[in-house]
Amino acid sequence: MAFTEHPYAYLEHGGALHSAAELGWDPFHVVKTLVMQDQDAKPLVVLMHGNRKVSTKNLARQIGVKSVEPCAPEVANRHSGYLVGGTSPFGTRRAMPVYIEATILALPKILINGGRRGYLVGLDPRVCVALLGAQPVQCALAEVLT
Repeated sequence: MAFTEHPYAYLEHGGALHSAAELGWDPFHVVKTLVMQDQDAKPLVVLMHGNRKVSTKNLARQIGVKSVEPCAPEVANRHSGYLVGGTSPFGTRRAMPVYIEATILALPKILINGGRRGYLVGLDPRVCVALLGAQPVQCALAEVLT
């Protein structure tokens, strides 16, 4: 897999908006990795634009579950094997279904967490489908985070 490395100065609770600003990227192209769970506490991963929120209601409907909610940080850490703020969808401790906001796949290149805080990798977003089996969904809320 071809990728580029993009280290930056990590800021606690800075999120994708901080990393985008640090690296001079549009936050729409910086993808956050979110560990969530369904009503039965089964974990799943959602890949979302850095400046968008997930509509958990729309996501649940599209993946055929009753509800979806974010995991508590310590639960997300346990499922993924990464610290929150450094969660990568690649190489997770536990195999989890991966869902990717469909509009991400139209981008020529994205930045996504490389497995530690302060480290993003640049790649073609279609790699997420090819290597992770990521399923496209439409669950981004229209509002833009700033």
